[in-house]
Amino acid sequence: MRWLLGHSIFSSLTRRIVFLNLVALIVLVSGILYLNQFRAGLIDARVESLLTQGEIIAGAIASSATVETNSITLDPERLLELQAGDTLQPGSDAAESLDFPINPERVAPLLRRLISPTRTRARLYDRDANLILDSRHLYSRGQILRYDLPPLADEETGPMETALGWVQHLFQRSDLPIYSETPGGSGATYPEVMNALTGGPATVVRVTDKGELIVSVAVPIQRFRAVLGVLLLSTQGGDIDKIVQAERMAIVRVFAVAALVTIVLSILLASTIATPLRRLSAAAIRVKRGVKSREEIPDFGDRADEVGNLATALRDMTNALYKRMDAIESFAADVSHELKNPLTSLRSAVETLPMARSEDSKARLLAVIEHDVRRLDRLITDISDASRLDAELARELSERVDLAGLLESVVDGARAHTKDGWDTDIRLDVEPALPTMGSKPYRVAGHDLRLSQVFTNLIDNARSFVPMEGGRIRVRLSRKGSRVIVVVSDNGPGIQAENIQRIFERFYTDRPSGEAFGQNSGLGLSISRQIVEAHGGTLEAENIRDPHAPNGLAGARFTVSLPAE
Repeated sequence: MRWLLGHSIFSSLTRRIVFLNLVALIVLVSGILYLNQFRAGLIDARVESLLTQGEIIAGAIASSATVETNSITLDPERLLELQAGDTLQPGSDAAESLDFPINPERVAPLLRRLISPTRTRARLYDRDANLILDSRHLYSRGQILRYDLPPLADEETGPMETALGWVQHLFQRSDLPIYSETPGGSGATYPEVMNALTGGPATVVRVTDKGELIVSVAVPIQRFRAVLGVLLLSTQGGDIDKIVQAERMAIVRVFAVAALVTIVLSILLASTIATPLRRLSAAAIRVKRGVKSREEIPDFGDRADEVGNLATALRDMTNALYKRMDAIESFAADVSHELKNPLTSLRSAVETLPMARSEDSKARLLAVIEHDVRRLDRLITDISDASRLDAELARELSERVDLAGLLESVVDGARAHTKDGWDTDIRLDVEPALPTMGSKPYRVAGHDLRLSQVFTNLIDNARSFVPMEGGRIRVRLSRKGSRVIVVVSDNGPGIQAENIQRIFERFYTDRPSGEAFGQNSGLGLSISRQIVEAHGGTLEAENIRDPHAPNGLAGARFTVSLPAE
């Protein structure tokens, strides 16, 4: 269990994936909470509701207004202007002097019936913005009025309340005015009341010192277009905030579910990445420490992703490393074996030299010593060349090499270095290229010096087997599809080895019977194949069959195939 928690759930990669996914989710939810349009829409809906409610209540209050006319008012100047028999009719001036005051005794029951079902506070102001009625002070028989009193001492808040308060303060709008009760109940301090006295409704959104929203709507009370007063409707502190808080809690609950799903999916995702990487890392450590045993890299090649590609690359790298180690061990064993023979012969000759009695014996022993020294020098030179071949091919940059020109210079050099007494015909045949092959049909990418070394080795190898008189070596250059083919053939005795592939082994020698022992190190063909394979090509050998030739062999053929550029 501890291993599972430490390596799968709480691994470094798992923590990073979970953290980044949760951060993205938290930023998204925070943006939704901060930029949530639900609060603004709720305020707008509340304003519209209060406006509709205020217009209905204002219309009912206006219809209940009475006219105070206990006496008849006459204008003396107009009476003097009357003629005999004329009467004074009520005119427009009389109508204008009519007053419709709001009677609190008649309005109070009406206001209580309309306001009681709601949690709205209603205040009634006259034309001078004086408070006439307040729904807080209206109560029916048996109703108990309750008011929130300030605390006697500051209560200590816990960490949870502090955190909730901080979050609420974070999402609270700072551009809203602070709501405060005016002493004496005057409506002059409320801008919406003063605007409503001019004949139009007005709304204001405020916030209390506790951060609670209060929406106020002022509606004029009019009769015959005369403003009799103002009805101010306002919400209770916390009504809108409770709805917004409930909405935010719903978002938080959704966030909690999404966070849980994100954590689970992140752990599953991390396990599909971290577990294979951990197994690959452990296998690499075992390969590093495994001196006596061969460790296998886990195979995730069935995964078509980066982890599968990494596992395949590590397996190939490990197999190549093991092959290189085997090659180094085999090379070291072959080198030690090949060096031991001339060293043994040299040691024997040196030990025998002091006991030689005649000058002829001393001369033969000195010749043996000289031959063994040259053989050692040749072996060490070829071994050094073979050991650094891979590194040189990896470091050097490939260039465009025209094999037609390269083979021409190699063949010319081979003709110039023909031994005295040898009549060997070395010829180069270049097959005409098709027009579709371009202007340079025999161009390849590689190292010209190393490629010339390959063809020089093949020509020298063929020249060592052909007869002194009538020897023929043919070098043919052709193109087959996307491959450039070079064939080096001779009319020698052919390859006598039971397995033709053995001639490419290091230090393998199968020389003609007339050649002196120790003239070749047996590394030429091995180095040639190594160079060709480093260029992405192949080097193969075969015998030329001819039933009329001795032993049915008319010579040997070496074929080099390289990718054309």
